[in-house]
Amino acid sequence: MGVRGLQGFVGSTCPHVCTVVNFKDLAEHHRSRHPECTPSVVVDAMCCLRYWYTPESWICGGQWREYFSALRDFVRAFTAVGIKLIFFFDGMVEQGKRDEWVKRRLKNNREISRIFQYIKSHKEQPGRNMFFIPSGLAVFTRFALKTLGQETVCSLQEADYEVASYGMQHNCLGILGEDTDYLIYDTCPYFSIRELCLQTLDTVMLCREKLCESLGLSLADLPLLACLLGNDIIPEGMFESFRYKCLCSYTSVKENFDKKGNVVLAVSDHIDKVLRLHQGEKKLEEILPLGPNKALFYKGVASYLLPGQKSPWFFQKPKDTITLDRQIISMSSDPESKQEVPVHMNPESKQEIPMCTDPESKQEVPMHMNPESKQEIPMCTDPESKQEVPMCTEPESKQEVPMCTDPESKQEVPMCTHPEMKQKLPVGTDPEFKLEASICTNPEIQQEDPMNMGPETKQLVTMVSDPEILKVARTHHVQAESYLVYNVMSSGEVDCSNTLEDELDQALPSQAFIYRPVRQRVYFLLLGDCKGGTPSLKILWLSQEPGVQARRLDTLLACFNLSSSKEELQTVENPFKALCCLLIYLFVQVDTLCLEDLHAFIAQALCLQGKSTAQLVNLQLDYVNSRAVQLGSLLVRGLTTLVLANSACGCPWRMSDFMPWNVFDGKLFHQKYLQSEKGYTVEELLEQNRSRLTKFHNLKAVVCKACMKENRRIVGRTHWNSQHTGRWGRQGPGSHRTSSGYSRSGQGQPWRDQGPGNRQYEHDQWRRY
Repeated sequence: MGVRGLQGFVGSTCPHVCTVVNFKDLAEHHRSRHPECTPSVVVDAMCCLRYWYTPESWICGGQWREYFSALRDFVRAFTAVGIKLIFFFDGMVEQGKRDEWVKRRLKNNREISRIFQYIKSHKEQPGRNMFFIPSGLAVFTRFALKTLGQETVCSLQEADYEVASYGMQHNCLGILGEDTDYLIYDTCPYFSIRELCLQTLDTVMLCREKLCESLGLSLADLPLLACLLGNDIIPEGMFESFRYKCLCSYTSVKENFDKKGNVVLAVSDHIDKVLRLHQGEKKLEEILPLGPNKALFYKGVASYLLPGQKSPWFFQKPKDTITLDRQIISMSSDPESKQEVPVHMNPESKQEIPMCTDPESKQEVPMHMNPESKQEIPMCTDPESKQEVPMCTEPESKQEVPMCTDPESKQEVPMCTHPEMKQKLPVGTDPEFKLEASICTNPEIQQEDPMNMGPETKQLVTMVSDPEILKVARTHHVQAESYLVYNVMSSGEVDCSNTLEDELDQALPSQAFIYRPVRQRVYFLLLGDCKGGTPSLKILWLSQEPGVQARRLDTLLACFNLSSSKEELQTVENPFKALCCLLIYLFVQVDTLCLEDLHAFIAQALCLQGKSTAQLVNLQLDYVNSRAVQLGSLLVRGLTTLVLANSACGCPWRMSDFMPWNVFDGKLFHQKYLQSEKGYTVEELLEQNRSRLTKFHNLKAVVCKACMKENRRIVGRTHWNSQHTGRWGRQGPGSHRTSSGYSRSGQGQPWRDQGPGNRQYEHDQWRRY
């Protein structure tokens, strides 16, 4: 989101900050000045996703062939003029920005509700003003760019800092994105993706020097201005009264000034005319109404300081330098309050990151400030509920125990389940499992509190004790070769964004809930430390011994509870093998999926193989069905779950087999769904292509046979309606299954209260190992 109000201010009050430039001209000028290096642009990919997604249709689950083609055109345009692109993706959500992240997710939920209201009323896709990016777009964009041969980086914190730091340190041509934070960082030039014309490579450069001239400030003042205006770290209401006082004072001096005024000008004037009088002599808390938010404010200002940069607004004392494993951590200190803002040097990117760091494992632990106790509490976030849950400390052991929240019941479940067992169990695990999630603490490390640098020592907590495995996971994460694995292993924390699903549709369970058993098994695998029958990660990830590849596949199938279907799946050719795995899981898990749904899923995958991008672009739908929208999104979310499981198991399957441009097209699936619903024959679904007919029946047989092994018979909608006359609600707090006829149930029930439409799983899914 960036700095509140700054984008509108620049557009309305300071348009001269924006200058039209041409990338080809900039590249030629850069080569003349630096003939030894290739002109490069560092791209904030998360800012660019909605601008890259140019296909007209977005409601049906994604037009992935079209999207891949658009990305290829984007890369080619810059390559043609000799510009190298480096793409950065967010690898985590910083705890300081968590509240803002949650607000955005809740806002997205409201937008999604309005989208489904529109679909039900108009039977068509809403206009671009209601555009919502397809599920999994960020995940699959990483792999698409790597397929296109591009340098792709996944950050170890939110990407904007790493983007700004990389641009400064590598003398880049500039930063391409859409975030006013890039006007605040003192780094290379900032270009707008929104204003980019790909055909001419013209765009707008936003000049921070011209902004400073307009505001009467220096570049070093911009971080202070950003925090006083509010950003992702500083809550909106924190300085609301302060900004109002600045505005009143400013407008009283400017007689002809619009009484509504401009907050940016008013706050800048206060910095220039009032705060600067005490610069370097008084601490910020003495000249600003920081109150109990002092630490947060210092952290906010420091978050804009790139390697080697200082803020003149920090009251300085001689710098303390701590050397940890060849990493230099510099402290800007307040001698009275001992208020220090540490920065950690990332050894790979050479970027300073405000973090708490284990010098052995390089493990960063984000911290959250408890406003009452003034103590920082490591936070664990449930991947679906998007809620922060504090780490619970057991009074006797003083052991920090990660807490997770059940996304449906909203109940906190500690990973430490019994005070005498001293056993750390992941959420949803029966104590009999004895599957230990190791929490490694290094008592020898004197770790300073990053918010209140007192004499207290803290133990650094990591989720995995093996530094070699953590290093491998970290490398794969940074190189964008895995998905969520390092987040789970490093902090026990994953984040998952919104997806298109109708919360009012009671016939389909939530997508998060459907895939939760798979995620839980992956968590066991990554955190289990070989307990409970889980295979060794060293074997799965590093071993080249004969037979290991088969064990990787066994582990992957176990994550989906499909080991009994291994023989059937081995007969399926690529790229349909992974798709069949996903379909079997879905149809076993969700009883409301019927034979017509299966026909549509298989038919679209087969027909996709013979269609060009142009044919998919020109495909027209009779109308839009809200259930088909959800099923398309459900399948794509399943593909991201496959990427997670495949990464965790050492990649027994090629990642290309899960890439949606190879197995799924939203409009094509929607067409097949509507045709299947109308009663089209299989031949009609396959567009009278006889060569596809044999493949269709083979794939259908594999799915149906595997489902029958789990006592799940897939029937047509007509037969289903005669057997099932009721409906159920999505599970909420305290809810229970309302009809046993709608849910598959297994023995043991380790996954409590799974709710309707979901199959419960056998007790020990790892016993086969």
